[in-house]
Amino acid sequence: MSDDKKTERKRPLFGAAALGAGPGRPKGVPNKATTTFRETVTKLLEGNAENVAVWLEQVATGSHGKDPAPEKALDLLAKLAEYAAPKLSRTEVVGDANQPMAHKIVFEVVDAKNG
Repeated sequence: MSDDKKTERKRPLFGAAALGAGPGRPKGVPNKATTTFRETVTKLLEGNAENVAVWLEQVATGSHGKDPAPEKALDLLAKLAEYAAPKLSRTEVVGDANQPMAHKIVFEVVDAKNG
């Protein structure tokens, strides 16, 4: 058998399969489940901000009947923050050692009434 031959379909494609792949979700846009989950956690944290502060203080000072653990309180805070705000990736800017990097910043003033 030759590799150049196309395999024939037993049944013709129909519906969405006949149209081929769609454009899909744009790169960088989170799916609905991720967005909903983050919104829910954010609302939970906002609604319990005073309680979260108390809980973290209890863990840090040991006033909840256990040994003081400020490092654990900080760790808990960092873990909670991951749900409210996405992690930022690290970026390294590398230039030529003999040439200083040049930066250009442009500001545009737009009249709010006229767009």
